[in-house]
Amino acid sequence: MQDDQLHTLVAVADEGTFEAAARRLRITPSAVSQRIRALEVAVGAVVVQRSSPVRPTAAGEVLLRLGRQRAALESEALAELGLAGDGGEPLAVAVNADSLATWFAVVLETVARWPDVALRLRVEDQAHSAALLRSGAVVAAITSDPVAVQGCSVSRLGFMRYLPLCTPELRERHRRGRTVDLAAMPRVRFNDRDDLQETLLRSYDVRPTGALHEVPSSESFVAAVAAGLGWGMVPVAQAAGHVDDGRLVPVVRGHRADVPLYWQSWRLPTERLGRLTTLVGEAARRGLS
Repeated sequence: MQDDQLHTLVAVADEGTFEAAARRLRITPSAVSQRIRALEVAVGAVVVQRSSPVRPTAAGEVLLRLGRQRAALESEALAELGLAGDGGEPLAVAVNADSLATWFAVVLETVARWPDVALRLRVEDQAHSAALLRSGAVVAAITSDPVAVQGCSVSRLGFMRYLPLCTPELRERHRRGRTVDLAAMPRVRFNDRDDLQETLLRSYDVRPTGALHEVPSSESFVAAVAAGLGWGMVPVAQAAGHVDDGRLVPVVRGHRADVPLYWQSWRLPTERLGRLTTLVGEAARRGLS
């Protein structure tokens, strides 16, 4: 394996086509194809699926992670030699939307003062972000999985607490004596990977018949619940003001969901990734339960 082959694999994975990778590397598409083919011959395996967009195979994901790690180490060495270019080292990180809308904001405020880091965030559900680590797409991720991805270290951040909330008017419309008709009450979820609402319904052995709305934005999700679109599991950090002034009330009392969060990052001795890991841990201690 040669560095130019790995650099080309990274470019193809990032850009999605051989042509776009060629423009990024300032070589011809034919040269891109030749480098990828030479890499495949060297390792004895196909490394990318020639689809649209191009996708790394299982073998390609291993090499893609290696290519990104080599690039990170090279960037750090150049910085120590005073030869680093402008723009900072790219650090791709997967963050779930609710963290990004709440406690992770402190991380952004601090990184804003780091001229040597270019943060590239990927918004992904905490239950699925580990896949981005395996593929080499990110160097670190907030996940709900305590088992470290191969080549990564893992540390516990804490947990995000969610409450089932709705407007007083919506709860009153679906009141049945001292309880509510959970089956008929409309609900809001973030996307098709958000199962917090369904988990609550299963715990009460309820089969929902009401409308199911999707609002794939953390801030807009809370706004939709506050507007009466339906009930939803709202992070405590975003719910506090709405609950305090009575705009949101519990759908069922005494129920909550605690989602554990972990920080997984490459076991790579780079100063900037280590600095980011320390910062995320400090922010989590202040912002999570």
